[in-house]
Amino acid sequence: MRLNENTVIFGDRVLLVPYRAEHVPTYHEWMKSPELLELTASEPLSFEEELEMQRKWHLDEDKLTFILLARPEICSSPNKSMTPEEIRRCKMIGDVNLFLPDGLAGQGECEIMIASKDDRRKGYAVEALQLFLRHLAQHLPLDPLQLIVKIASANIPSIKLFQTLGFGIVKHVKVFDEVEMHYAKPDDADILADLNLDSKRPARDGPKAIWEEIDLQGRIGMYYP
Repeated sequence: MRLNENTVIFGDRVLLVPYRAEHVPTYHEWMKSPELLELTASEPLSFEEELEMQRKWHLDEDKLTFILLARPEICSSPNKSMTPEEIRRCKMIGDVNLFLPDGLAGQGECEIMIASKDDRRKGYAVEALQLFLRHLAQHLPLDPLQLIVKIASANIPSIKLFQTLGFGIVKHVKVFDEVEMHYAKPDDADILADLNLDSKRPARDGPKAIWEEIDLQGRIGMYYP
């Protein structure tokens, strides 16, 4: 999707930048990992195929992708911006995506990947998702209630992450060994028991989820090739 082709979102820990050809070499190396292929339900691609996929994702109107970069250090200053040169020196750590198989009138499936185990459990994923979801709500005619995620049932940390963001478990697709979560829906008690998880209160049953309250003013910039 070309909506974000020149957009950068500045977080305290992470930056969200458009997925460009310059990112493909690193992304291709990531996707040689059997673990990441399994977690993302992906097939291994050649470098040329990966490059073509990047071009396709840039143009397709049913996909919105940001690459995640780690800031060199946490930014506590009100001024979150960085120069293009500073951005390019930041470490690539993952990506976050929205898939719209039925267009904006249908469900929007969210997905996030932090590639290296060394970069997990550092707060990158939760901040990236909060910024990403807020950006979607502000720039797409997409009701948050259309947002869903599909996660391998064994990926408990990811399930818990989306619970904290207001998503509830509504379905366990055992043939694919994955759970489906919908924004602002209550957790299914039987599925929670099967997975040995605690329930989280759906966002629309009370206060809004944290990401709905985020102010993106001063966090959005332009990032040209």
